[in-house]
Amino acid sequence: METIIQHNNRNYLLDTKKDQITFLDSRFYRTESGQFIPSVTTILEAYPKGAAYFQWLKSVGEDSDEIRDEAGRRGSRVHALTERYDAGEEIKLFDEFGNINMKLNEWAMFERYVEFRNRYPFEISMLEQTIISEQYRIAGTLDRVIVLPSGEKMLFDIKTSNAIYPSYWLQLAAYKEMLRSIGIEVDSVAILWLNAKTRTEGKNGAVQGTGWQLVSKTDTSKEWKLFQATQSLWLAENEDIKPRMNSYKLSYQLQTI
Repeated sequence: METIIQHNNRNYLLDTKKDQITFLDSRFYRTESGQFIPSVTTILEAYPKGAAYFQWLKSVGEDSDEIRDEAGRRGSRVHALTERYDAGEEIKLFDEFGNINMKLNEWAMFERYVEFRNRYPFEISMLEQTIISEQYRIAGTLDRVIVLPSGEKMLFDIKTSNAIYPSYWLQLAAYKEMLRSIGIEVDSVAILWLNAKTRTEGKNGAVQGTGWQLVSKTDTSKEWKLFQATQSLWLAENEDIKPRMNSYKLSYQLQTI
């Protein structure tokens, strides 16, 4: 029997009858009917990067892939820490052997998340929730949907990047529309930036602290239209793309003679 499972934002197909696990292409989500739908972030690869991106490529040269991959790993690790924390787990800097089990910049970003949570209490409505929209032919995993003390429902995404890029708002607009398609409305979308350049507490109602900032929007209609245009471009250039899948047995044992 095949079962789709999820771990660390990766989807796997477990078949205990065949003693096999299949690592599904992280760019795609598998529907219950067996179809594969691209993720929102995969669609956004077709969104224009801008002049600043190409200037960065020029400045770092051959190291660009390594820098990009490390930034992705850092984001994944910080996301995992915040998810475990919100699930009620005690997060420790040292492991059972007395070793620091993460990079200190990752721990610093996690501490900023804890500060944000302590200063601005809220209830979590959705935590790392995967949504697949066959209507819009997109899928993704939402970081958080929260309910503020005022009753406002907010969808927010955690970012650890060096800047808040325009494509982030298109990503949130797509998530918002996916929620709406299943009957869930949110009042606003936001980015919780854990690598902000802020040095002081916010003024005039700004939600921020040293090194972190919450930036929000209520109207994402423009961003949704831009996402749909980007989706059309991605589909035009990836009409025949097929997901990569690697399958492995669940166990092995040396056969003795």
